[in-house]
Amino acid sequence: MGLILGIETSCDECSASVLMHERGVYSPLSVSTFSQIELHQPYGGVVPEVASRNHLEQIDPVIWDALGRAKVEVEDLDAIAVTNRPGLIGALLVGVTAAKALAYVKRKPLVPVHHLEGHLMSAFLKSPKQGTPEVLFPAVFLLVSGGHTNLYSVESAPESWPATLLRDALAGSSMDDAAGEAFDKSAKILGFPYPGGKWIDEEARKGGNPSAFDLPRGLKQKDSLAFSFSGLKTAVALLAQRLGKEGVLESALPDVCASIQEAIIDPMVRKSLLLQKMKGAKSIVVVGGVAANSRLRERFLKESPVPVIYPDLQYCTDNAAMIAAAGAVRFAQGYGLDSSAFLKLNAFAIAEH
Repeated sequence: MGLILGIETSCDECSASVLMHERGVYSPLSVSTFSQIELHQPYGGVVPEVASRNHLEQIDPVIWDALGRAKVEVEDLDAIAVTNRPGLIGALLVGVTAAKALAYVKRKPLVPVHHLEGHLMSAFLKSPKQGTPEVLFPAVFLLVSGGHTNLYSVESAPESWPATLLRDALAGSSMDDAAGEAFDKSAKILGFPYPGGKWIDEEARKGGNPSAFDLPRGLKQKDSLAFSFSGLKTAVALLAQRLGKEGVLESALPDVCASIQEAIIDPMVRKSLLLQKMKGAKSIVVVGGVAANSRLRERFLKESPVPVIYPDLQYCTDNAAMIAAAGAVRFAQGYGLDSSAFLKLNAFAIAEH
């Protein structure tokens, strides 16, 4: 049994979590998160400088709140895990610097964590509502979060994941915009606040017809596992302009949103099922913020021949519990750094699988 403190500041959530791990069970004891959504809404998206400055203000209270909720002292921890890539470089540096300082003063090992690996680990977090999700291997992982839409073919449980997992298991990714960006940009065109995905989902559920408007799907080749959403925002802009001139945009919003949502969801479902068939996967795992989308879940429920697993909703968006879980795996594999090594640890904006 071990205790890990996770720290996550890669974008617009400042989060800390204490996690207990034992024999492949990852149980968050606390999660403390400060979301910056209201700070960025006036700008229609995340402003890196605003994000970094707010992380500086929130990082200490968030860490101590997580420790307090878990009723754990820093001295009780086995290690500290922190996201050091990819993300907004200024935001990442706040978390990395805080983690380094705490680890140095308290003489704790520090584990650098890849943010995307954290999202994959969110599927293994034990939830008070659903217990520990059972992922059957080999499995297909669909990661749809922020600037990433990736498909992974994963052969085994996290405890045996190689350090090169994100590179070795990658089967397909977006060649331009990610699904989350497509949602946000389309929503902005329609006048919805940031982040746009949930607003499009809510509007579509007001009886919207997903076939009302024919919007483009990129890379429709039957054997392609890559994604492309670059043409969608232009098509949405032209559609909104036409309906606005006709004076029917507001009344057509449910149909417009349902059609946009379908254009984004459809390739993800089809390509996930294609990879599942190609690899003979026993389950499909959907992680990241877009995993909360109701239409995505509906399509998988109807079409997948194998179980589809999702993290608890609180673990879909960026959070430190998933970082602590990924850190727990890597720490057990011997990737913890002592002060002579972690004082040189840096943050990186680019993913670098």
